[in-house]
Amino acid sequence: MKVDSHVHFWPYQAQAYPWISESMTVLRQDRLPQHFEALTGEAKPDAVVVVQARHHRDETEWLLALAAQTPMVQAVVGWADFSSPDATHWMSHWCSNPAFKGLRHLLQDEPDVAGWVQQPQVHACMQWLQQKGLVFDVLVFEHQMAEVASFCRQHDQHLIVLDHLGKPQGRASDKNQVWRSPWHAALQTLAAMPHVVCKLSGLVTQTDVTDPSPLTERERDWAMACMDVALEVFGPHRLLYGSDWPVCELACSHDQWLEWAKAWARSRLSQDEQHLFWGDNASRCYGFTGRQLSVAEVSA
Repeated sequence: MKVDSHVHFWPYQAQAYPWISESMTVLRQDRLPQHFEALTGEAKPDAVVVVQARHHRDETEWLLALAAQTPMVQAVVGWADFSSPDATHWMSHWCSNPAFKGLRHLLQDEPDVAGWVQQPQVHACMQWLQQKGLVFDVLVFEHQMAEVASFCRQHDQHLIVLDHLGKPQGRASDKNQVWRSPWHAALQTLAAMPHVVCKLSGLVTQTDVTDPSPLTERERDWAMACMDVALEVFGPHRLLYGSDWPVCELACSHDQWLEWAKAWARSRLSQDEQHLFWGDNASRCYGFTGRQLSVAEVSA
């Protein structure tokens, strides 16, 4: 099974997605399953994990309804207000939908990440989520990774997924700098926790998205060096492929990122490890193949 572990869909409305600025013209339009299927053609994955893109439970409701009519959508990572006393009510409601596999909060946009993760209500919601066998996706920038480390360590009863490798900020710097960067050290800290897995996605938008020219060989080498670090610290059993479509189009086409990922996987992974990377890890992590991967199995 080929799985794209990180895709976004939305019926575009400017007021609903304020993070999509006027300069992001490629994103200021409807992005729906039919658009993704037409784009990917024969390269269309067997399944996708659709991830929330705004802080509103209406989006979670919409994504779950979309999954019910779209066979390709096998998992939805939605959003709930963890600081609200009715959060578990909504999570319980969504559990009746087999596509509901987890939640995410846009931590990267929080002015005080450490303060958010320390809220008692947030911890209570995380405990509830993990007891139900649901995944929490962590979205932070490189400089925020240390602020979520203790939170991830405390909540170790089920899987936590680090999105986009923690968004390393090296951009098109010398690839050798990746191995000596603060990001590398922060990633090692999270990878030392056996219940944390990592998505190899979102790297192209950490390059200079203001430059309309094609991504350069230097930028490719930097991205691959970041992926090498992730392989070193997480190992092949805890890495998931994701396109981050359509956000990836801020920097390159879906096909260009896919070709980069294919070239990296062919040169770094065995045949069995490639099966893990392209689908098996994601399908078991998000539990849409009938049996979900346990923390013990991930760390084995």
